[in-house]
Amino acid sequence: MALTDLDKFFLEVDNLSERFIGRLQEAVAIPSVSAEKTEEKRAEVKRMAQFLQAQLEKLNASVTLHDLGSEDVVANTIPLPPVVTAQYPKNHDSHKKTILVYGHYDVQPAVGWSHGGDAFTLTPSEDKTKYYGRGSTDDKGPVCGWLNAIEAYQKAGVELPVNLILCFEGMEEQDSDGFSGFLASSGKELFKDVDAACIADNYWLTDKTPCLTYGLRGTEYFNITITGAGKQLHSGMYGGNVHEPMTDLVILLSKLVDSKGSILIPGIPDLVEKETASEEEIYNKIHYKMEDFYTDIQSKTAAIYDKPSDTLKHRMRFPSLTIHGIYGADASRDMTTSVPPTVMGKFSIRTVPNLSHDDVKRLVTEYVNDEFRKLQSRTTCQVENVGSAPWWRTNSSDPNFAAAIKATVQVYKQKPDLTREGGSIGITVNLQDALAGKSILLLPMGTSTDGAHSGEEKINKENYIQGTKLFGAYFHHFATQSA
Repeated sequence: MALTDLDKFFLEVDNLSERFIGRLQEAVAIPSVSAEKTEEKRAEVKRMAQFLQAQLEKLNASVTLHDLGSEDVVANTIPLPPVVTAQYPKNHDSHKKTILVYGHYDVQPAVGWSHGGDAFTLTPSEDKTKYYGRGSTDDKGPVCGWLNAIEAYQKAGVELPVNLILCFEGMEEQDSDGFSGFLASSGKELFKDVDAACIADNYWLTDKTPCLTYGLRGTEYFNITITGAGKQLHSGMYGGNVHEPMTDLVILLSKLVDSKGSILIPGIPDLVEKETASEEEIYNKIHYKMEDFYTDIQSKTAAIYDKPSDTLKHRMRFPSLTIHGIYGADASRDMTTSVPPTVMGKFSIRTVPNLSHDDVKRLVTEYVNDEFRKLQSRTTCQVENVGSAPWWRTNSSDPNFAAAIKATVQVYKQKPDLTREGGSIGITVNLQDALAGKSILLLPMGTSTDGAHSGEEKINKENYIQGTKLFGAYFHHFATQSA
C-alpha cells in the first residue's frame, strides 16, 4: 500500500527526532529570561529572537522582527524584545487556508533550579525519556515543535497543506508587556487573511490523556496595604497602645475567603454564570480520577472535593480566591517582638464568565473598605488592583477543533478531553480581538507532570516528538475541513 502524505511526514519526524532534540537543546541554552531587567540580560532575550529568525530563514520562511520600543526600569531604560513573525511559505497560496501559530520564547528565571547541573543545559534523564531544562515545556518545546513540523514536511517531500503565519513574543512571562499594543496597532492588518489560530502554551490535564482547551480563567490581582506608626516599634513598649497594621490586615484577609474556598465578597458569586443541567455530563466525560488529583498535589487530605467532576468544575468553571502572602512582616523562624509600621497582603481572584474586570475591582474595593471601617482602627487602608487578565472561552464545535480532534486521534489513538484551563493566558483575548473573533484553539504538547516554572521543568521525549506529529497532522486535517 502506498504511503500517504501524512505517513511520509510521520516517518520523517521519527527520522529527524535527534535533530529536533538538538534544536531544543540550542533553544534552551539561550537564557532568555524576560524578568531579569538589565541590558545584558535583555540582550539574551533578543538573542533568542535572532535564533528563531535564523532557524526560520533556514526553513525558507519570510521573517520580520518587530521593534516594541523600550521599558523604564528604575533609572534606566532597556529595550523590549522584538516580536518575531514569519510567513511560510514566503508567498502564500491563495487556494490554501491560513493558520496563525502563537508562542513565546522568553522563560522564567532559573532561581530554585533543583534538577542538578545548569537550568540552561538540556539534560536527559538516565533512560532518555525526559529532557530537563528551563523552557523545555514552557514554551520552547512547543515553539520548536512548529519549526520541526515545517522541516519534516520539507524533508518528506510533501507540500505543507496550509499557509502559516508564526508569531512569537518575548515578554509573555512578564504579562506580555508591549505585545498587546503591537496586536492592537498591527495585528488586524498582519493577520487579516488568517482563518484560525492555534496556541500551544498549556498542558494535558494528566500525563495520560491528551486534551484540547476551549476556555481559560482570568485573574484579578490585588494588594491591601495597611499603614500605622511612622517607624518599627517594640511590642513590649507599645503593644496595646497602638493600632497594629498586621492585626488589621490579618482580620481583613480572613474576610475574603473561607477554608473551603468559598469567596465571601458579596456580589461576586452572584455574577458567576449559572451551571446548566448538561454541564455535569461534560465534566463526567473527562478522563480524570481523584487519584490523579492526589498525585498532582501530593496529598489526599488537602482536597476539598471527593468527586472528580466537582474538582474539575472548581478548577475550570468556578472562580477562586487565593491569599498569596504578606510583605513587610517578619518571615523568619526567630522570636521577634517588633510591630511593623506597614504591611501589604497579596491576593488574587481567578475569574470566569461573567465576572468582568470592572465589576470585580469595584466589588473588592468596596467590600474591603467597608470591612476596614468596621474595625474602627486608626491605621490607613489602601486597596489596589495591580494586575488583570480576562477570562476566555470559545466554541469547541467549530472546524478548528474538529481538525485538532482528528489529528489527536490519529497520533495518540485516543479522543482528547475537551477542557477549560484554571490558569490564565491573558493574551488570548487580545489575539481574539485582532482576529475579529475567528477561532482560537489551545493545543498542548506537554503534560501536567512537566513542572513548568519549577526547579525540575522537563518535557517527555514522546510528547515532544509525538507533539510535532500532532502539529503536522493538525495542519493536514484543518486543510480538509469544511468551513
